Amino acid sequence: MRLNKNIIKKFTTKDGGKSSKDYNSLNLAFHVNDNKDIVLQNHKILSDQMSYNLNSLAHMKQIHSNIVKVVDKKDNFNTPYECDALVTKLTNTPLMIMSADCTPLLFSDKTKAVIAVAHAGRAGAVKNIVKNTLDTMRDNFFCKSEDIEVDLGPAICQDCYEVGKEIAHELEATPYNFSIKEENKKFFLDINSILIYQLEKEGIININNPKVCTSCDQSYFSYRRDNITGRQAGIILIKE
Repeated sequence: MRLNKNIIKKFTTKDGGKSSKDYNSLNLAFHVNDNKDIVLQNHKILSDQMSYNLNSLAHMKQIHSNIVKVVDKKDNFNTPYECDALVTKLTNTPLMIMSADCTPLLFSDKTKAVIAVAHAGRAGAVKNIVKNTLDTMRDNFFCKSEDIEVDLGPAICQDCYEVGKEIAHELEATPYNFSIKEENKKFFLDINSILIYQLEKEGIININNPKVCTSCDQSYFSYRRDNITGRQAGIILIKE
């Protein structure tokens, strides 16, 4: 899907790759005990589909943090950073976020031609990875909130995301108490409600949220549903 002639973005499903068994079939993660050669083939399939040089892809060793990395010309496919968000203005430099229930976010500023990705599970949401990503775009590239569009990708829905009483009570003591619901003495968390609240608080008015659940929809990898599983991706790039 195109925002304009330069910025392209995509959320993958688990279909269309070479992996087998629990990782069937377009698993893009190297850290889940899938065959690394096959994972590399899956990356090549995606890079061919989206017409980018695989070596130019920037991805992450995601650690459930609020750390943001600005991608520069020395970064490449073989140098993933330990962080949970990437920002760049470089052309022909795709940014990738991997997920299997956590929310993948794609950020794009058409005016300044700046893009970003962020990985937000419970920890990242509470640590406000959203604000750190937006601050990095604004501070480094002079982006304005009103010019930034954010896409939330497939992620686990509240009905499928049960959490323990301790986590629920911790969240109830934060500004995000609205994200918890209790049913039959069980607690359920809505991560996306936190993310949308944070985005709106930061002045983001262009938010796309298709409300696709990775656990409900068998088209996606889901750690909660399957435990041993692969990872799909959100990817965005500025084409020169």
